[in-house]
Amino acid sequence: MHPDYYVSTDKSRLNLDLIEDFLARRSYWAKGRKRDTIEKSIAHSMCFGVYAHNGQQVGFARVVTDYSVFAWIMDVFIIPGYRKNGLGRMLLEDIISHPELSGIEKWGLKTLDAHGLYKKFGFRTTTQSELIMEKIVI
Repeated sequence: MHPDYYVSTDKSRLNLDLIEDFLARRSYWAKGRKRDTIEKSIAHSMCFGVYAHNGQQVGFARVVTDYSVFAWIMDVFIIPGYRKNGLGRMLLEDIISHPELSGIEKWGLKTLDAHGLYKKFGFRTTTQSELIMEKIVI
């Protein structure tokens, strides 16, 4: 637990302007994503905001899940200036240990540059990629 920051799943606290700015303009995975798409994805996901004790949001993640078998972690970020302070680790700890997600059998995520963080929580690259299929419609 980081003494100056906390994680909340209260969607009413989320700063949608901050989330849109980061995802649509600064992320490599969601660049160009539209505001209405971001809002709809938040509405249909379990969301986690990272906040300074003054209430300023400094991070975000969402989990797409059936709350029993499967959970996919998405849109994880800590804004620049707050990185390298253990906030990503704190965020992941809260996600993995959340009571509503305690029975999840299979977790998934995609990352280009945060393998080290996720490995600390037991994630590993898959050797069965031929079993994973996707359809992307843009």
